[in-house]
Amino acid sequence: MDELLSLLHQSGSELLAGLWTSLELLVCSCLLGFLLAVPLAVARSSPSSWMATPSRMFMNLFRGTPLLVQIFVLYYGLAQFAWLRDSPLWLLIGGSFSCALLALTLNLAAYMAEDIRGGINGVPAGEKEAAASFGMSRFMITWFIVVPRAIGIVAPTLGNEVILQLKSTALASTITVLDLTGVARRLSIQAYTTDALLLAGLIYVGVTALLSSLLKLGENRLNRHLR
Repeated sequence: MDELLSLLHQSGSELLAGLWTSLELLVCSCLLGFLLAVPLAVARSSPSSWMATPSRMFMNLFRGTPLLVQIFVLYYGLAQFAWLRDSPLWLLIGGSFSCALLALTLNLAAYMAEDIRGGINGVPAGEKEAAASFGMSRFMITWFIVVPRAIGIVAPTLGNEVILQLKSTALASTITVLDLTGVARRLSIQAYTTDALLLAGLIYVGVTALLSSLLKLGENRLNRHLR
């Protein structure tokens, strides 16, 4: 314990900076992933094959391959295209942080979309029929009745995805992003001990506990009509 306290005193600022980077990856990827997941889930639930097929292919691709492979493909693979390196788009995806964020976002969107699709299928038919009886169009029923209801149904599952995403951000350290894991690994190499990694693990546990409590509050508020 004394070693951990000493390490925290000596390298606390570095670990804090790494934690901030991890939280940036977490928050940005969750927000962007959710915004992408909702239309993907709606398209996947559509009876039209030209809408459902591309969504299903996207979800199968990113759910069927390891996140680490996706990070490596985006980070090392995209750099092989000269036209991409010379385009303005490279300013957005050329860095290690942006590539990690892109991979985390796309991967999370695929999982969230599948969760929301399950929620859409679980919306009672009576609620949709009631909305139709009020003269609401199919578009309005989908986006103002079905989607919000589906998100409430799968809120616990979406919360689990966020918790898993926090741990997935550690993979960003494999492409030189100095997140919490990256900083801890560097400190461990310098000191020839695993104290920094152990301390990082304790920090992850604390952040996960706090995040779980916040997600539980959000879930209760979202489904307050069921209490």
